[in-house]
Amino acid sequence: MLRIIAHAALLAGALALGACGFADSRAPVPEFMRIKEVEQPPPEPPPDVKRVVREQMDLVFLTTSNPREVHVAPPRHEPRGPGWTACVRAQLTSATGGALGPQTYIVTINGGKVVDRRRAEAVDTCGSETYEPI
Repeated sequence: MLRIIAHAALLAGALALGACGFADSRAPVPEFMRIKEVEQPPPEPPPDVKRVVREQMDLVFLTTSNPREVHVAPPRHEPRGPGWTACVRAQLTSATGGALGPQTYIVTINGGKVVDRRRAEAVDTCGSETYEPI
């Protein structure tokens, strides 16, 4: 039992001393003792949304929805990440074959690839975007 307590005390002491070894980049200590700040990568250039959607149409729409008259809006920089978002609108067909009419989606593009898509909501402001055919 005494051995377990001694090991726990040694471990606690080692953790306490180990935490003192690093200071953040703004701490009032000499430069060599500070942790270097990680440089943020430069933002990637805006993607060619027309090309990305044309090449990855199956990631944006279900193949069975028979997307027609596909239009895209200019990309917007994603506020919560490094990627870009764009509104995509198309005429779609339902699973039963009936016309769904124009449907709008938000696609997230990162590194030239569609990484996410979801149906647009009113807060996405896709209704005020200017669209171009692909």
